[in-house]
Amino acid sequence: MYLAVIMDLASRRIVGWSMSHRLHADLVCHALKAAYWRRKPAPGLIMHSDRGCQYASGSHRRLIADFRMLQSMSRRVNCWDNAPMESFFKTLKVERVHQLRYETRAQARLDIVEWIEGFYNHRRLHSSIGYQTSARAESSLMAA
Repeated sequence: MYLAVIMDLASRRIVGWSMSHRLHADLVCHALKAAYWRRKPAPGLIMHSDRGCQYASGSHRRLIADFRMLQSMSRRVNCWDNAPMESFFKTLKVERVHQLRYETRAQARLDIVEWIEGFYNHRRLHSSIGYQTSARAESSLMAA
């Protein structure tokens, strides 16, 4: 299974995701569409990604343009730009996926979505946002 996620860097909340048994441009496009329809950001939002071929694909670039976002990509061999995403995937693997053995892809998909929505976004504390949950940080940002 491949997982693509879209994170709001201000709150560390996962706002869109997509899973597939194949790694292709549609995977990241579905995640971006989910995030866009969930959040409906104003034009000019910066969509940052690494330089993977899925993110550089014509379909992903067109989708970013259609949503009136600005595309940002990491420089070659620069992992620091994507540190929050690398941290998310490490956390997912260490705290959840490596603790279980999934019998089916459907079981893995359901468990991972439940982990993202039920735990990561609403109960897990993040040091980068003052040891708050993503949901609480987002609420605080909206109130400000």
